[in-house]
Amino acid sequence: MHIQILGSAAGGGFPQWNCNCANCRGLRDGSLRAQARTQSSIALSDDGVNWVLCNASPDIRAQLQSFAPMQPGRALRDTGIGAIVLLDSQIDHTTGLLSLREGCPHQVWCTDMVYQDLTTGFPLFNMLTHWNGGLDRQRIELEGSFVVPACPNLRFTPLPLRSAAPPYSPHRFDPHPGDNIGLIVEDLRTGGTLFYAPGLGKVDDALLERMAAADCLLVDGTLWDDDEMQRRGVGTRTGREMGHLAQNGPGGMLEVLERLPRQRKVLIHINNTNPILDEDSPQRAELARRNVEVAFDGMSIEL
Repeated sequence: MHIQILGSAAGGGFPQWNCNCANCRGLRDGSLRAQARTQSSIALSDDGVNWVLCNASPDIRAQLQSFAPMQPGRALRDTGIGAIVLLDSQIDHTTGLLSLREGCPHQVWCTDMVYQDLTTGFPLFNMLTHWNGGLDRQRIELEGSFVVPACPNLRFTPLPLRSAAPPYSPHRFDPHPGDNIGLIVEDLRTGGTLFYAPGLGKVDDALLERMAAADCLLVDGTLWDDDEMQRRGVGTRTGREMGHLAQNGPGGMLEVLERLPRQRKVLIHINNTNPILDEDSPQRAELARRNVEVAFDGMSIEL
């Protein structure tokens, strides 16, 4: 299985266009040793030619441009995107569908709750019907697995996760299973298994068991501290209120990952305020000590 990190930042990217926090300011003026990052999205393939896009960020055009296999040039109009899987209906994971309108129809896999949001509060499916019939919706059932025809050797198993629906959602304060999912993706030839969850608010014993069975964990790295955005003066909500499990503190992501000694562990969906973006920070050193990696745009993983 080929895993390509197209974008590794949380919503707004890094540096965020309107932010002058220490991280964003430091990256701009060159005083911070860090890498710029676009908004979270990955691509998966079983042959390196046909790809499943997991989430479509607002930065999708630049991400596709930076990864040559996404434009194989086999025909006058062409793309390496064989299908799109949406893990939630967040703005930073779905807006890129608008930029892919010239390639419609696209096969898009999503849960009923995500489809509901994207036909009501943010009606992307409705809007895109005006471009070659729009999006060919495929239903993700919350029980069982599915195979995407473009990559028949990859088996996808959805995992309902505890997180929040987007602010625009009609049921923002009434969560339902399927608002947010993680994915277990297994290569049926090699047996390599990926656990992918860029939005993860809570890890219970059942979920920990599923994580323990994976070879690589690509998980929520949004915030270092739960009250980080409050401390930095750029927000009022905690990570848990936004549906993200912070790395630091009792019960945090680092404690969770410490219980999983054999897996490759990679943090993704990193907010611009997170000190782990600073490659010289003590927080980054702590990750290195624990053998936890920080995803970056252009990172490649094979399982």
